[in-house]
Amino acid sequence: MFKKFREGLSRNVVFLGIVSGLTDISSEMIYPLVPIFLTSVLNAPMAVVGMMEGAAEATASLLKAGVGYWSDRTGKRKPFIVWGYGLSAVSKPLIGLAFAWPMVLFARITDRIGKGVRTSARDALISSCTPKEHWGKAFGFHRAMDTAGAAIGPLVAIFLLEVVHMDYRPVFFLAFIPALLGVLVLMALVKETPAEPRPAGEKHPGFLETFRAMPASYKRFLVFAGVFYLGNSSDVFLIMRAKSLGMSTSTVILAYVGYNIIYALCATPAGWLADRMGKTRTMITGLLVFSAVYAGFAFVTEQWMIWPLFAVYGFYGAMTEGVAKALISDYSLPHMRGSAMGLFNATIGLLAFAASSLAGVLWTAVSPAACFMLGAACALVSAAMLSTLHPARQS
Repeated sequence: MFKKFREGLSRNVVFLGIVSGLTDISSEMIYPLVPIFLTSVLNAPMAVVGMMEGAAEATASLLKAGVGYWSDRTGKRKPFIVWGYGLSAVSKPLIGLAFAWPMVLFARITDRIGKGVRTSARDALISSCTPKEHWGKAFGFHRAMDTAGAAIGPLVAIFLLEVVHMDYRPVFFLAFIPALLGVLVLMALVKETPAEPRPAGEKHPGFLETFRAMPASYKRFLVFAGVFYLGNSSDVFLIMRAKSLGMSTSTVILAYVGYNIIYALCATPAGWLADRMGKTRTMITGLLVFSAVYAGFAFVTEQWMIWPLFAVYGFYGAMTEGVAKALISDYSLPHMRGSAMGLFNATIGLLAFAASSLAGVLWTAVSPAACFMLGAACALVSAAMLSTLHPARQS
């Protein structure tokens, strides 16, 4: 049974999953606390929270395309991954040192620079280490490990806040420990896998020429998926929506943990199913789930409703995030996969900036429901557009 489960999961994929899990324990120890810390301790308005999340993601996005291209050009993956996880690790204690929101912004941008440096090279490494018939499973496994850490991290935070009676700031300092462990595992156990060579006699094109040379099917997928990401604002807004109903910080964190547990449990099976039943079909299903959940958050009136909404939200993550990267692997050329991952990651990151910034404005100027209805509508339109795509070409 275990041997069957491990089929298609290489050593690198397993250890990269462990690294992501440890890093997410660190990140999610503080992620649900940051918006509450900003608004209740540093007195920042929600518009600043939305701007901060958007700016942090935009910073990462500006790096992802360039680093993916650079990784292809140098033929290296691991150095970018190590530096990326290292920067994210050192950002955690910086938040604990903040006494005004600009310092938190600096820490968040440092963390996102790390994500921008590592993400495209890591995704390309996972793709190159995995047989194409197992791409969905491999990316699903990575998302499962990442999200398992995201479930453990908030539980650690609750223990520190409620049992140890720790303040927010010491939690931010302690979050550095699992992040550092992740970097050590990465350096010791993940092996370099060179990028795929270019066809014989073909020179490496310039930065812009690389993206112009992407297959048309890849470009269509990027546009169609981009419509969804334009409405996919930060999960900070889900957390603050729960808080607006009067839920305590610990209760909100527990509901968020429920989402991560469902996501972690379903991500690998969803990737396996996508390999067999169709990646596009699986992603469309996930977008429909997202639309229903966001509509629910728009009109929720009772605290108990938050729990099933967060739980169902986990199915959306399992059926889209890893599956989208498996689709990029399908639609891109092997020797341009780092660049393809980079452009995809950069695009969704820039759209996340727009989505989070717009959501913050809508929350403040119109109503919380308005930002969630925008997300629900974008998901429906994107699902309809993706349904017109032909099955992904196997590279």
